[in-house]
Amino acid sequence: MADLRLQRNFGIAAHIDAGKTTTTERILRYTGMIHRTGEVHEGAATTDWMEQEKERGITITSAAVSCKWKFPTDKGKATPESKEFSFNIIDTPGHVDFTVEVERSMRVLDGLIALFSAVDGVEPQSETVWRQANRYRVPRIGFVNKMDRIGADFLNVVKQVKEMLGANAVPLQLPIGAEDNFKGVVDLIKMKGIVWHVETEGMTFDEIDVPADMLEEAQEWRGKLVEAVAEYDDTLMEKFFEDPNSISEVELHTAIRKACIDLSIVPMMCGSSFKNKGVQTALDAVCRYLPSPVDIDAIEGTDPDDAEKTLTRKPDAKEPFAALAFKIMTDPFVGRLAFFRVYSGHLDAGSYVLNVRSGKNERISRIMKMFANKQNPIDFIEAGDIGAAVGFKDIKTGDTLCDEKHPIVLENMFIPEPVIAIAIEPKTQADVDKMGMAIAKLVEEDPTLRVNTDEDTGQTILRGMGELHLEIILDRLKREFKVEVNQGAPQVAYKEAFTLKIDHREVYKKQTGGRGKFADVQFEIGPADEEFLKEGKGNFQFINDIFGGSIPREFIPAIQKGFEASMTTGPLAGFPIESMRVRIFDGSFHNVDSDSMSFELCAKSGFREAGKKAKPIILEPIMKVEVITPEQYMGDVTGDLNRRRAMLEGMDTRAGAQVIKAKVPLSEMFGYVTQLRSLSSGRASSTMEFSHYAPAPRTIEEEVVAKAKGKVNA
Repeated sequence: MADLRLQRNFGIAAHIDAGKTTTTERILRYTGMIHRTGEVHEGAATTDWMEQEKERGITITSAAVSCKWKFPTDKGKATPESKEFSFNIIDTPGHVDFTVEVERSMRVLDGLIALFSAVDGVEPQSETVWRQANRYRVPRIGFVNKMDRIGADFLNVVKQVKEMLGANAVPLQLPIGAEDNFKGVVDLIKMKGIVWHVETEGMTFDEIDVPADMLEEAQEWRGKLVEAVAEYDDTLMEKFFEDPNSISEVELHTAIRKACIDLSIVPMMCGSSFKNKGVQTALDAVCRYLPSPVDIDAIEGTDPDDAEKTLTRKPDAKEPFAALAFKIMTDPFVGRLAFFRVYSGHLDAGSYVLNVRSGKNERISRIMKMFANKQNPIDFIEAGDIGAAVGFKDIKTGDTLCDEKHPIVLENMFIPEPVIAIAIEPKTQADVDKMGMAIAKLVEEDPTLRVNTDEDTGQTILRGMGELHLEIILDRLKREFKVEVNQGAPQVAYKEAFTLKIDHREVYKKQTGGRGKFADVQFEIGPADEEFLKEGKGNFQFINDIFGGSIPREFIPAIQKGFEASMTTGPLAGFPIESMRVRIFDGSFHNVDSDSMSFELCAKSGFREAGKKAKPIILEPIMKVEVITPEQYMGDVTGDLNRRRAMLEGMDTRAGAQVIKAKVPLSEMFGYVTQLRSLSSGRASSTMEFSHYAPAPRTIEEEVVAKAKGKVNA
């Protein structure tokens, strides 16, 4: 049985282009998993294995790799007392369109290396991944990359992490030199300098005395480090007041580890992954400060038969088996793979597990250890590990897999809503079935990709997180599944919402000779309560206030199903309803003619009729936009944003450039990147992510409704 204290499950997350994949590549090189470093710009990085990733030089899908690291090391080499740590690492995308890849990785990881660019500091997607890590309470280490670049400033990034992310960032190192002169770092715990050897690809390094010109600064920052850590540990606080130098290295490491796991501090380090500097010290920090599966509290879940009852599973191979499937992937050679994190117990290849969602047993014929897109079969997997299952029939993202005698439901993950849609149709009749099967596989892999058929036009509508997301999906349809499609222009994924609560009575009668259909329901319909939405129980609030059996109990689920199904098509323009509350309080039934189907159809027609009276409005997606532009283009850029109905939220300066923050409706942002380039001679850049839905102005609403009705008439 492996020692779980030597296991680390961590991810690497950051804004686009901060160097996540480059850092992962260096880790694989230093741990001996690869013998030649592949570069992202050459399309040769191990974890960027998809064709689309190689071509674009971006990460699209999160890739899992496993490796071993000997720690502690002496000047980059293992020592006789080095212990072998096992790492499961997930390299995540930085682009906001693929944010679900980060979300599901965070759900199953124990720790995180949060990367920041030494030049750009905290960027919009840095904030997003930080919020995701906060949601799942993931301890993290900060690594400031690209210290060799012009404008690199380690301490400025530390300041930004404190101010913009609200984290207690504590530097453990100071850089020796910066930009072209970046040589190494000062270790503030050992009070030694570390200088890497360029000729060994940074595999080895020298320990030197702290450079004389840095001694005063290093002592000042060491004092701040000791003070920050001493606040967390009373014994150290006493020592700190008596004699700060009496605190040993081991005591500091122990206190930093406790505070890091407790999310009280974020240890900050620096380096340049591309220039092979700083990665080993980051790996040592992963061993020292990030938690093993044993350091995390026992995972909590609920009883499938009683949602109020809380169950726990400790990270122990002797406990009943419990795991969470967090990603589905289709491999051309082995078929469907389900990535899963084991929280407790032991699973042998070829054995059965219970899928709590479907209530069915699944046979896991083979278990794989993943290395990007390659698989290595293993005989069994135990608590604390991450693997991939092959041979199952029905497993989806977020499913709990567990011992059938000890069922448990683990908390699912948060899946963001898609905000953009395109209509597609196969180019040839022969592609119709192929397209359906291909989209079904892609939807299974990617929970943010939604598909539906427009009832009025018969077109297939794909909805996703952004233009790039849908572009990649269409590219995959063509390359992987050999399906050629025609596509419409991207459309905004509007929603509808009710603004009034109204009472309504719906009677459904059909008499066609013989047994007929009858249902009668009285209900109140309107927007969902704020408290209900805050609790995160979904967007459909159903209240059953039927007393005295005016509608038999067995028909209530059918009524609920009818209303819930109706939410996909709103009464105003056919867009999905954002949130809805339905309270049924009276009705009647017929002993012979009433059945579940009658009540379901009654609910659907009641929704259509009552929905029109509940004053529906159109909601449009609002995007959080950040534009970085040189000073001279500020006027043009802000003027253009104002024309796009932007609400400017603030301006800032970053690395000599102006940063404009705004909230802008998505419908105004199509083609923005091209317009921004022409406004700024190609010198400005922008990032955009979904913020929230808001009521559309009256003119826009009328336009959207007229367009939707025109499409129906056409």
